[in-house]
Amino acid sequence: MTTDPQSLPYRPCVGILLFNGDGKIFVAQRIDRDEEAWQMPQGGIDKGETPADAAFRELEEEIGTANAEIVAESEKWLDYDLPPELVGKVWKGRYRGQTQKWFAMRFTGSDADIRIDAVEHPEFDAWQWVSVDDLVDLIVPFKRNVYEQIVDEFRRIIVSVRKANNSV
Repeated sequence: MTTDPQSLPYRPCVGILLFNGDGKIFVAQRIDRDEEAWQMPQGGIDKGETPADAAFRELEEEIGTANAEIVAESEKWLDYDLPPELVGKVWKGRYRGQTQKWFAMRFTGSDADIRIDAVEHPEFDAWQWVSVDDLVDLIVPFKRNVYEQIVDEFRRIIVSVRKANNSV
């Protein structure tokens, strides 16, 4: 029996556009996919948790550090649907996709603080800092629309960081 995606809700989630002092954005490669599947940190919001609290917790759980500060929050929640082959399989089959509140966060640590291998349940096996212009092309197709919207919304922040850093 197949699950009708339209009958399922979206999973409440946060996403983090984490950028460094050079205006580069953190992406990591998922450990559980056969093809290259890069993404920014993201994850579910626990009961009683604010989206901002969830963002810091997700950073700690996924990349081993929460050395960051919130610079901006997305104006609205953004949704994406899972591909048909994943509906009914991930998140115990309870969701059709995710509705996400995104945060632009400035990384306040050093690269040595990022420890994707030191977390309890690793989700990633590689990471890198990428240009805002290269970000969307690295992302799995079913999440690209959300990433394009996030890049559009937060681009001015990244550009201002790059400009400030280049003028020093």
